[in-house]
Amino acid sequence: MARGRRIPDFSTLPLRAVEAWVDEWLARGGAAAGRRVLPRLEADSRRAVQRLARRLRARLEAAEAETARLARLHRYEREARDRGARLVAGADEARKGPLAGPVVAAAVILPPEVFIPGLNDSKQLTPAGRTALYREICSVATAVGLGVVGVDRIERLNIFRAGLLALGEAVRRLDPRPDHVLVDGGWPIPHLGIDQTAIVRGDAKSASIAAASIVAKVARDRIMGELDRDFPGYGLARHKGYATREHVEAILRLGPAPVHRRRFLRKLLSTRPG
Repeated sequence: MARGRRIPDFSTLPLRAVEAWVDEWLARGGAAAGRRVLPRLEADSRRAVQRLARRLRARLEAAEAETARLARLHRYEREARDRGARLVAGADEARKGPLAGPVVAAAVILPPEVFIPGLNDSKQLTPAGRTALYREICSVATAVGLGVVGVDRIERLNIFRAGLLALGEAVRRLDPRPDHVLVDGGWPIPHLGIDQTAIVRGDAKSASIAAASIVAKVARDRIMGELDRDFPGYGLARHKGYATREHVEAILRLGPAPVHRRRFLRKLLSTRPG
């Protein structure tokens, strides 16, 4: 452990040895070790070591800011547990806006002691970042549930009700069953039979909702990749069903596929010749 190791006199070591020692020290002890070693680096008058100290200080400040952000992100979960809930789930859906494909919702129960670095609203993340966090979430979560509502039910119900249905399916697939559900948006899930809190923009305010937004987004993107193979020519794997120029032109050229949401296409199809 870094705690039991003696910090050397850096002034007696070449720069590369200092850098290697600090990297190993941080790998063993994390931010706490970094705070212990920083004064020694700052006391070294060599410019290169001073630059190393500044980078380490910036790294530690960024880590502290991330820890504080994650603590704020767990506020709603803490409040629900303070009211007696033992298992708190977050639920979110993706995506109501596309012209094609299902609505996919996810529900996630995170252990209270687990803080996932980088966890955020899925819309704020790169595809690679979402995929990495998806794996981490699925690895550490107490439970993950998915709800998928296809185009046929979207057409029958309308997109708003289909989104709520997908959210309900995701929560009901959680095992164990949560005591409280934090739901993204302004509407609770109907007929759920579990205490809920609806949070507007909850994917940016709640850790478990943010986790659910990532799981739902990655799951839906994978479904769209499969649909792209089943219905080639529309570019579904690239634009995920959104109304990009490529997608609109493909619909006008090929006509809608069975995975298209006809309610969303009425105006567009009215302009199609023939």
